[in-house]
Amino acid sequence: MAAPKRFFVEEIADEVVFSPEESRHARNILRLSEGDEVTLFDGSGKEYSAVVTRADRQGIAVHVVRESVSDREPKTDVFLLVGALKGDKTELVVQKATELGASRIGVFSSRFCAAYMNENKLERLRRVAREAAKQCLRAGVPQVDYFPALEEALAAGAAYRDKLFACEFLERSERSVADMGASVCAVVGSEGGFSAEEYALAQSMGYAGISLGKRILRAETAAVALLAVIMHAVGELG
Repeated sequence: MAAPKRFFVEEIADEVVFSPEESRHARNILRLSEGDEVTLFDGSGKEYSAVVTRADRQGIAVHVVRESVSDREPKTDVFLLVGALKGDKTELVVQKATELGASRIGVFSSRFCAAYMNENKLERLRRVAREAAKQCLRAGVPQVDYFPALEEALAAGAAYRDKLFACEFLERSERSVADMGASVCAVVGSEGGFSAEEYALAQSMGYAGISLGKRILRAETAAVALLAVIMHAVGELG
């Protein structure tokens, strides 16, 4: 028997009416009908079993019958900060970071960043995070924010126990990824990388520089690879 279809909702109540977008998908693509079971999540880490009570042109309505806490949310709080990337590469990073278990994702502009962000792009990234959470069966959705300056992004990670700053010009890492604590903030630059001044700024704010090896990685590869290594080191991937 196939698992119930999953839907993201903004607010949970005993009776929930899907958004127009979710209703169209449920009715036209998934062919849901009255009496079908579905699973809801609101990004809080909880899941809700529900039954469809209405499925017509007016929309989809469901009745929530049970609440549970998901066991798929990571125990380690990982905040990924990545420089804005060209094209749809930032969307790729947000998608993969959500699948890997990031709790929060920040996109920032820096000295050598050639991409730009606006409200429409930011909302698109948040939608990508919601869809990725739905696909990988997470009940939490990473918060996605934009920081117009690197210093603001670094400040957002100040409270994290371990702070890592990936630099392509470092010959060796100042900190081992194998020794991470309960919260980690990891920073990866855009296609243009970081300047020496930006590295010095990060150091002054408590970030340890790390190397990602002898080969130069594309920015999107570096972000996903670093996050995967961190999640493996803290026991989230095995």
